[in-house]
Parts: sequence; structure tokens; C-alpha cells
Amino acid sequence: MEYRPLGTTGMKVSLICLGTMTWGRQNTEAEGHAQMDYATGRGVNFFDTAEMYAVPPTAETYGKTEEIIGSWFAARRNRDKIILATKVAGPGLPWIRGGKNAIDKKNILAAVEGSLKRLRTDYIDLYQLHWANRDDYHFSAYWGYMPVEDERDEILDNFLEVLETLGDLVRSGKIRAAGLSNETAWGTMEYLRLAAAHGLPRMASIQNEYSLMCRRFEPDLAEIALRETIGLLAWSPLATGMLSGKYRNGLRPPGTRWALESRPIHRDSPQARAAVDAYHEVARAHDLDPCQMALAFVNRQPFVTATIIGATSMEQLKSNIDSVNLTLNKKIMADIDAVRRRFPLPY
Repeated sequence: MEYRPLGTTGMKVSLICLGTMTWGRQNTEAEGHAQMDYATGRGVNFFDTAEMYAVPPTAETYGKTEEIIGSWFAARRNRDKIILATKVAGPGLPWIRGGKNAIDKKNILAAVEGSLKRLRTDYIDLYQLHWANRDDYHFSAYWGYMPVEDERDEILDNFLEVLETLGDLVRSGKIRAAGLSNETAWGTMEYLRLAAAHGLPRMASIQNEYSLMCRRFEPDLAEIALRETIGLLAWSPLATGMLSGKYRNGLRPPGTRWALESRPIHRDSPQARAAVDAYHEVARAHDLDPCQMALAFVNRQPFVTATIIGATSMEQLKSNIDSVNLTLNKKIMADIDAVRRRFPLPY
């Protein structure tokens, strides 16, 4: 296993980060424990979760994933061996704190206490802001996004409050470092600027979507990640499983995320389906597993700190971790680039 620096924190995290959001809905507690046992045996020391998990999110599954991780810590007594990341939810989910949740001091303090209790720990290594209070271009909002000009001062006042709150949590020992998630280039740079100006915690990472199918992190955020030492934690490197091929030809296998999802699936476009077919042709031509090829592509990027994998079966988990052993040569990369030029923004 390869280990990379987590920003400027001094922590080193495994290139493969174990994503956990299926535990508590698609996976049982026993299956989650088995995944953690196997992953740590393979050298994975980095887990990512969130207060809102399990996913697809519901009021009934809120916090379930953190509870499963907490019961594993209690049983294995190895909390000090794991770098643990979790997140505070942004606005929009009515079952979180009575629907009054936002990224602000009150909600962060309440969310941290809830996560610590469910995780059965007294500290969180990386505490992330799951999504912004303001509108942004992530998830399905890309095509119609336009920032509102007159919100700047209000946004920056909120950023400063958030950083001050995170500073208090660092000083109290409840968190070690902070990170962003689903953030923009402007938001990232403003958080870094305010932290430097006021002596507050510096964001260590950005957890945004990144895969063969979704490369919006390039080029601007990629440059920020490299030049500002705030690397990407790449979520959905298989595009919610699309790149595995399990949803090809309109399939919705029982128990899969798309089968469980009640919201519109914005990734399911004609262009995306064609792009998946094309990437599978590249994998077939080079005798590669398409999932391992997709993960190896993310792993190799210099701006990536960790690739967050998720699996609902041990077979998937083992294969995904094995992607660290795959090196993509120049011909494979050229073929991948040719597909990207045909389908630059498939969803």
C-alpha cells in the first residue's frame, strides 16, 4: 500500500481510503466489520464516513454507518491505528437537526458531538464540510449553475465563523484537522486565505467527485490541490458503479444503489451510457478489469491524496484494493484520452 501526506497535517493516509456509506443500508453491521478487517489487513489506514450515512439517505438510516464503525472500534480496540474522516451535513435534509442544519457554529458543534458518540471515539482525525450552504455546481446542478453576485460578504462571514469553530474544536482535541467536500475553486481559495489571515485551521483536503466520467476537478482545482498542498480525496471513482458496467442496457440489479435510489439519477444519460461502453472497450482491448482500470486512473493523478472506494461485497472490495498494483501505460492512457475527448462531460 502507498501512503501520501494529508495536506500539511503531518498525517499519512493510504492511497486507498475505505468508503463506508453502504453500511447500514446495503450492508449489515457484520459485513461492514468484515470489510474493515480485510481493508486494514491490506494496509488501508484511512476510513471516510459522514453523519448523514447510510446512502441513499433516509431519516431511518441517518447515523447508521458511524454506529457500525463505532462498534468495530469498540470490538477491535484499534482506534489509534485508523485515520478517521467524517463530515457535517450542509442544508437540505429535513431529518437532520429539525431541517435547520447548515454549515455554521451551532450545527458543527452539535454534529461533532453526535458523530463522536456514534463512532465511540473522543476525536476525529479529519472533519469535513460535506457540502456548501450556498448553491454550487456539484451533483446534478452543473448545467444550470451561476453564482449570485451579492452574496460574497455573507458567505465570507460564514467561512470565518466556520474556521473559528473548527479552531476551537482543534484546541479542545475533538478534531485534528479540517477539510472541504463538494467545494469550488473560489471557495477553496477563500478558506485558505481566511485561515492564513486569521491564524485558523488550514483545510487539509478537498473531497470532490472525480472519475473517468467526471473530471471537473481539472484543471483549476487540480492546480490548487498541487500548488496549495490541499489534495483531492476522490469520491465516486467508479461513478456510483456505472463504470463497473452493472447498469448497462438499463439494468438495475436488486440491492444496488440505483435500484434503491428514489431521486432522479442524473448520471444516467445517453452520453454517459455511451462513455461507459467506450471505456469498457479500452479495458477489453488491454485485457484489464474495467473497475481496476478506472481506479488506477484516479490513483495515478498527482493531485490525488486518496481514492475513496466503496464495495457491497468482499469480492468487489478485494478487486478495488488490488487497483494499487496496476500501472497504466502510455497506450492505455492515450486510449482513455481519446474516449474523454469524445465524451468530455457525459453527465
